[in-house]
Amino acid sequence: MNGRHLVLAITGASGVIYGVRLCQELLQAGVRVTLLISSNGLVVLQEELGLDWCGSEPELQVRLQQYFHSHGPQLVFHAADNLLAPVASGSSAPDRMVICPCSMGTLARIANGNSGNLIERCADVMLKERRPLVLVPRETPLSDIHLENMLRLSRLGVRLVPAMPAFYHKPASVDELVGFMVGKIMDTLGIANTLYKRWGAGR
Repeated sequence: MNGRHLVLAITGASGVIYGVRLCQELLQAGVRVTLLISSNGLVVLQEELGLDWCGSEPELQVRLQQYFHSHGPQLVFHAADNLLAPVASGSSAPDRMVICPCSMGTLARIANGNSGNLIERCADVMLKERRPLVLVPRETPLSDIHLENMLRLSRLGVRLVPAMPAFYHKPASVDELVGFMVGKIMDTLGIANTLYKRWGAGR
């Protein structure tokens, strides 16, 4: 899907490092990315990674393009409250969308069609237009409500890729654990990558 349009949303769950690394890898793969970040996502980015990405939409557009070394239309940022953004409409729906990480609040609102911001509205668009939607939930333990919401979305065709790193590739660093998860997400999106050692490779 190189060159095609993907929406990447980062919400307020722990594990925003996955979303940041995923954005880097998507851009390097030549994917056109529209980046959305919830207000809580901005808080967690500051808390977990020390990234102060607060500011107006135009300011963040410039700062994010500088951070990811990506200029022009390949990386576009929209504020989560900007419901006038093109991706809020089915007539401008992206080819794919991934929410990484996906908070349980966001997941619940998507499962119940309750769109309160651009991230949830865009996910609703993907469902109604029957386009690929991938969620990367990060929570533990899981309640019955969490599981029921995930089952509902799975039955609607949503792909769920929980942030559960594996250890069979013998990771030697946090970066390798993150690479494994990002590689699995990219696999689900149909994007070739070599971010982790496949089971049986080199055996």
